[in-house]
Amino acid sequence: MKPLFVLLGTFIISVLIIKITRNEYAWALAGRIAMAVMLFFTASAHFAFSKGMEMMLPPAIPFKKFMVALTGILEIAGGIGLLLASTQKLAGICLIIFFLAILPANIYASLHQVDYQKGNTNGNGPKYLWFRIPLQVLFIAWVYLSAVY
Repeated sequence: MKPLFVLLGTFIISVLIIKITRNEYAWALAGRIAMAVMLFFTASAHFAFSKGMEMMLPPAIPFKKFMVALTGILEIAGGIGLLLASTQKLAGICLIIFFLAILPANIYASLHQVDYQKGNTNGNGPKYLWFRIPLQVLFIAWVYLSAVY
């Protein structure tokens, strides 16, 4: 839920700042800024809650600690890529692939009730998927419309 609030809050602030400073509505730019900030926010969890994030990965995934750090770094790189005009489209395509690739880990974590912040299995469980899957679709659509389209 927090990433959604960060995304929407940053989007509104970005739209207003761009309107005030450029006297125009640059929806796609505000969208890229908001997604980048959200990615930086979520990437921080990969390092602050690494043990819990490792628990989100299915047993078949090797090198869990490395994978958690790598995905955090990829989120940061994707956010930076969205902010650079020369890389925004490529970053957008890579982020769409990334969001699709991490969905199975979110499903696994929900089915096993992983609470990544506490590092235990007392999380929300499968009902969380009713929020998480549409959220993932929103992220994909957001990146497509603000960076790829």
